[in-house]
Amino acid sequence: MSYNHILVPVDGSQISFSAVRHAAEIAKQFNAQLSLISLVAEDPFTDVDFYYSSAIMKEYFVQAYQNAEKALQEALKIADDAGVSAQPKITKGEVSAEGIVDAAKDLKADLIVIGSHGNKGFKKFLLGSFAQDVLGSTELPVMVIKA
Repeated sequence: MSYNHILVPVDGSQISFSAVRHAAEIAKQFNAQLSLISLVAEDPFTDVDFYYSSAIMKEYFVQAYQNAEKALQEALKIADDAGVSAQPKITKGEVSAEGIVDAAKDLKADLIVIGSHGNKGFKKFLLGSFAQDVLGSTELPVMVIKA
């Protein structure tokens, strides 16, 4: 089995950077394209019962994009250090498993590599598992990298 296009969601956490390291090694072995995405919520206050000003939204978007850019720059350096070039992309939309799956479809990726905390038991019940949600939302192969 080989892969042609690998997608890695990056959120700035060490777990996501670990996923980038693994994905870069796979991309190198298969001479595959590597795409790094960072999701930014279009409206983080959806379904909130108070009104917010456009100044709050502007500040949110400026900070969110700066954080996404910073995370992607660090991820690009990781890929570059592994000898792999990668294409970064900030995607506006829903920060969810569906957002990642939609990005994978749009980019025609054939593998998603995602980091996971590896929580178990009650902690997993309380926090949920984003990686688990991605697994359940796609037919693409998903490689989960545990921290």
